[in-house]
Amino acid sequence: MTVLLIALGAALGAPLRYLTDRAVQARHDSLFPWGTFTVNVAGSALLGFLAALPASGGPMAFAGTGLCGALTTYSTFGYETLRLAEDGARFYAVLNAAASVAGGLGAAYCGMALAQAFTG
Repeated sequence: MTVLLIALGAALGAPLRYLTDRAVQARHDSLFPWGTFTVNVAGSALLGFLAALPASGGPMAFAGTGLCGALTTYSTFGYETLRLAEDGARFYAVLNAAASVAGGLGAAYCGMALAQAFTG
């Protein structure tokens, strides 16, 4: 049953990642990969929120592992960062690496704080 919940969450997260990435990137005329940055930070915030809730088992398999796992993308982050460096946009490569790590950790912390505020 757990594997099915993970698959269902991933079936929702993967297209959501793709559509969000394309929608955000289409609005920016920049070398910086805003779409990937957005989904990774949003997914980190959601996972931080979920991790702070008294939820486990099925809900965490669906939302935490499935949805957030498919919504966020470390491989694309790595690829885009290397591509920026190889194309001579080293400033954007370093900015992407630093902002993605800081943004993801900060978003996870904010998500946890928000959940703790709701659950008291």
